Amino acid sequence: MRKKLTIRKTVIGKLTGICLLLTVVYSASAQTNDALSNPIRLNQIGFYPGATKKAVVLSGDSRSFTIQTSNRSVVYTGKLIPSVNSSFAGKTTYIADFTTFNKPGQYLLNVAGLGNSYPFTIQNNVHQKVAAGVVKAYYFMRASTPLRARYAGKWNRAEGHPDDKVLIHPSAASDKRPAGTIISSPGGWYDAGDYNKYVVNSGISTCTLLSLYQDFPAYMNTVKLNIPESGNGLPDILNEVLWNLRWMLTMQDPNDGGVYHKLTNAAFDKFEMPDKDATPRYVVQKGTAATLDFAAVMAQAATIFKQFPKQTPGLADSCIAAAKNAWSWAVKNPNVAYRQEENNIKFTPAITTGGYGDNNFTDEFIWAASAMFTATQDAAYINNINLLPDDKMPVPTWSQVKLLGYYALINDTHAADLKAIKELPEIKKRLLNTADGLIKGVEDNAYQTSMTLSARHFGWGSNSDAANEGVLLLQAYRLSHDKKYLDNALADLDYLLGRNATGYSYVTGFGSKTPMHPHHRPSASDGVVDPIPGLLVGGPNPGMQDGIKVPSRVPDEAYIDDTRAYAANEITINWNAPIAYLANAIEALQKELSATEKSTK
Repeated sequence: MRKKLTIRKTVIGKLTGICLLLTVVYSASAQTNDALSNPIRLNQIGFYPGATKKAVVLSGDSRSFTIQTSNRSVVYTGKLIPSVNSSFAGKTTYIADFTTFNKPGQYLLNVAGLGNSYPFTIQNNVHQKVAAGVVKAYYFMRASTPLRARYAGKWNRAEGHPDDKVLIHPSAASDKRPAGTIISSPGGWYDAGDYNKYVVNSGISTCTLLSLYQDFPAYMNTVKLNIPESGNGLPDILNEVLWNLRWMLTMQDPNDGGVYHKLTNAAFDKFEMPDKDATPRYVVQKGTAATLDFAAVMAQAATIFKQFPKQTPGLADSCIAAAKNAWSWAVKNPNVAYRQEENNIKFTPAITTGGYGDNNFTDEFIWAASAMFTATQDAAYINNINLLPDDKMPVPTWSQVKLLGYYALINDTHAADLKAIKELPEIKKRLLNTADGLIKGVEDNAYQTSMTLSARHFGWGSNSDAANEGVLLLQAYRLSHDKKYLDNALADLDYLLGRNATGYSYVTGFGSKTPMHPHHRPSASDGVVDPIPGLLVGGPNPGMQDGIKVPSRVPDEAYIDDTRAYAANEITINWNAPIAYLANAIEALQKELSATEKSTK
């Protein structure tokens, strides 16, 4: 996350307790040893009976491999095939392809002389628990409410940050809301390892979860999360989204429609539980990025929640009204950037939490205009927007949201039927071309995934790139029904769940080798050994912007499970959102993953 490259260094000194530091050092040493102890890398959750099944072995020449039951009964034998291209470490890997074995059960993959893989399962709905878990993770990120044991288990905690007495920061002052004015802004999700709430990052996160429901409503209606609102007539994913959406509505200035950039402490909290913090909280300057992101999310939410008038009376109308007001403000204020360091020269107190600064709003206008159009079918929102300002198609991040607009347009049946958007055919063509570029050469790749085709993928939050690439491939599949995109989206999920150079399943609590020390204040401070489950950590990043040395500078090996290592091991709501989409969409589409080969059980 680029928002924290320069300001998180102060966090290192705030980790409390010698015992915590000793534990972190021990875990780093243990990780290095463990990376060498199991050379078989695979999805540690498992595989669908009819889908592609691959493991990567770090050595083995051309030996055979076997699939065995827990009592060591051999049920399948295959041959390791060397990768055509070497890994980033310059080594040949060996691919164990057991796609044609489709008998449900629990198994190990064994290579003579190298031992067994972590256990895995072959069954229908194999990713159901992890798919639900990465959505349930948002419940654990809730602000302004206690987490009861009935819903949170051993991770229950007291209420943190009620945010019912939030101050207008001098950077946000206006005639009707001067500095020091108190507003109420409860709810929402803590953004990441810290306890602040940021509209920009909430925007992409909320949109992705709403899109998951829009694209796969039948499946998402079946997903049960065990949250306080469960059983109220709304799908649980929408119940969880509402916790953040209603907070976002409080971040709009009712006097002019502009949206405050974030709700924050002046500085990052200490490593302590959220209820321990009693420092003042502020909303800061309104900005174009936050306002457009807000408009896009509210327009999308209006489209969805108008389907539930009984459960959410008036909400859809409130959302579209808020979206229109935000759009009007942004049109009048098209270039208001949030520049934290400049603000800190002019205003006190200085704000040193995540900046989420952005100076180019072309992509935000595309996203917001697309969402407004799909919500209203009013072409005026897109008539004056250049939908194709360049030929780039980057996967979404908080600072580059153009594709969120494209996804909205290609999935809007009204726009497609009415041919209201002359750019739509070109947008679809470019998306498919981008998907083709993502998977070109995958079969020759050392880990057989789009993620490991380029070292450029491995920077801050690399795991979110893997998840977002999977989402783009799923969009290409929905557009074309070409199964190659679906198969490669599944490979991206395999990567995140263990088929990678570190051997980690990067989702806390799911898999045999998972992160135990994420950069996440509650997980480090609650006295529970296991971290909060369902959190996707940032992943390999050789940049080491936090000053914590990783075991290897090889791009896809540059990961360390260390609480201090926010450059590799932080968690964020915008990283969890694409894996939530990816894992749940794969579950919804699992029947379409069935391989064409005949079984050799």
